[in-house]
Amino acid sequence: MKVVVGSRNPTKIEGVRKAFKYYFKEVEVEGFDVKTSIPPQPFDFQTIIGAIERAKICWSKEFDFSVGIEAGLFKVPYTITGYLDFQVAAVFDGKKIAIGFGPGFEYPPVVIKEVLEGKEVGSVMEKFSGIKDIGKKIGAVYFLSKGAISRVDLTKMAVLMALIPFINNYEGRETL
Repeated sequence: MKVVVGSRNPTKIEGVRKAFKYYFKEVEVEGFDVKTSIPPQPFDFQTIIGAIERAKICWSKEFDFSVGIEAGLFKVPYTITGYLDFQVAAVFDGKKIAIGFGPGFEYPPVVIKEVLEGKEVGSVMEKFSGIKDIGKKIGAVYFLSKGAISRVDLTKMAVLMALIPFINNYEGRETL
């Protein structure tokens, strides 16, 4: 099984590898740099579009699947800040795309305030945590959950959810 990921972020690549290893014995995962049409800090539906674009841009016939991973902030009523961060996975087999979400979590209000002023979560969390390149290492969720869950874990869960239509042979409509 050969899988390509629309990112070179090691936490995303490892999360994808772990998810595919759950269902497939032999798995090779490769990262690929992609540019999408969405802004660096996606919100709401932009996050889903970013994951889909990443999966479709890196697709080629030499792979069985391509995967796009995008984290973004979604407006959610009744939360402390009004936003939850979700990791979105798009899995593409050359014909159909399936979407999966990882668990959502809330950033501290000071982080959301700066993001709403135009900064990216990654740079704000680097300053907040004191960890350079936190998104490529442990992920903000690892820091905020005091080590209970990592970005690799979030990615794995999102990809597992996106694989459900493939492992159950869902028929469906073309997407984007």
